[in-house]
Amino acid sequence: MGYIKGTITKGVGGFYYVACGDIIYECRARGIFRKDGITPLVGDEVDITVDDAVNLRGTVDNIHPRKNVLLRPPVANVSQVAVIIAAASPAPNFLTVDKLIAAAELAGIEILICVNKTDVADSKAASIAEIYEKAGFPVVSVSAETRDNIDALTSHLVGKITVFAGNSGVGKSSILNLILGGDVMRVGAVSEKISRGRHTTRHSELLRLPTNPRPAGTPFREGGSGGFVIDTPGFSAFELDTVKCEDVAELFREFEKYGGMCKFTGCAHVKDKGCAIVEAVGRGEIAQSRHESYVAIYENAKKVKDWERL
Repeated sequence: MGYIKGTITKGVGGFYYVACGDIIYECRARGIFRKDGITPLVGDEVDITVDDAVNLRGTVDNIHPRKNVLLRPPVANVSQVAVIIAAASPAPNFLTVDKLIAAAELAGIEILICVNKTDVADSKAASIAEIYEKAGFPVVSVSAETRDNIDALTSHLVGKITVFAGNSGVGKSSILNLILGGDVMRVGAVSEKISRGRHTTRHSELLRLPTNPRPAGTPFREGGSGGFVIDTPGFSAFELDTVKCEDVAELFREFEKYGGMCKFTGCAHVKDKGCAIVEAVGRGEIAQSRHESYVAIYENAKKVKDWERL
């Protein structure tokens, strides 16, 4: 039998579970990968040989070139990062969100903003959505509690590998359960004392999107739309330590239209006189919170010495 192409959805104890169409094979990786220092990752596109068609077992023979790799969670070939922001409880931490967005921009990964909890804070959700729509990102506002607009969110996931990320308690697991049509993810309560969700996600696994939208409560079944989602344990940490301070502005896409318009060459865009970006913030063309995040990332990048980036 020849090779079959598939996607690794999970790796546990030396076994790799590879989705090939509607079938998932339990596979071992050939010893050559260990010899070459290569570890198969969730999200890898691979070629497998089926050794046991009855028990659905096989061998991973080849790993296709990766488009990208994230370390936390360890996953390859990510199409987009869906950043979940709660409009209330917990209050949004814009710096944390914008660091994640900047790191995704650095990796060349698409970004989708999802604002949750419109049922309890509709006006706040609208103001958050406006910040990121103005910055040039696709935004979907939903309520995991009332299931409002979940179908619109799902439409952005079809045919992609999407990493869900966000502070604990923002509703990632609840949203994923609605998308997948069952209680696939554990859901943790938000601590009233510290207004922060307990970490309830413990694994890294691609979950296949259902073929067609289903009513709430319909059990999850194999088969899919060609898309996968993966949750992260708490807020995924993306490193920005390799970025030089002079390159940080490139990670804020709304700054691009003001390129070359500053009065002085080498403008830091922090509080410089004659800075086109600072002036745009003053006019409301760029959100104040986005500029504050830029300044924080810029100042941190200034502290990192060049040798620390090597």
